Amino acid sequence: MSADPDVSLSSYDEDQGSKLIRKVREAPFVPIGMAGFAAIVAYGLYKLKSRGNTKMSVHLIHMRVAAQGFVVGAMTIGLGYSMYREYWAKPKP
Repeated sequence: MSADPDVSLSSYDEDQGSKLIRKVREAPFVPIGMAGFAAIVAYGLYKLKSRGNTKMSVHLIHMRVAAQGFVVGAMTIGLGYSMYREYWAKPKP
């Protein structure tokens, strides 16, 4: 068993920052979904004290649905973007 000379170990040589940047370039909508989720959760916590006479459980369910909806939407748009990049925008040989 000989080692293949074409195999690159560059993925092991990269640091955390360059790996994060590479992953963001590969799937740009994942960090957007995560940021949107965090923003909705922060907004929900901010509005928690001024929710009026709404029950706590109803408020939390609304925030959960909004956050999940944003993440699912970002993932769907990201999937469409990657399909476009892979199948339609790919240069033909």
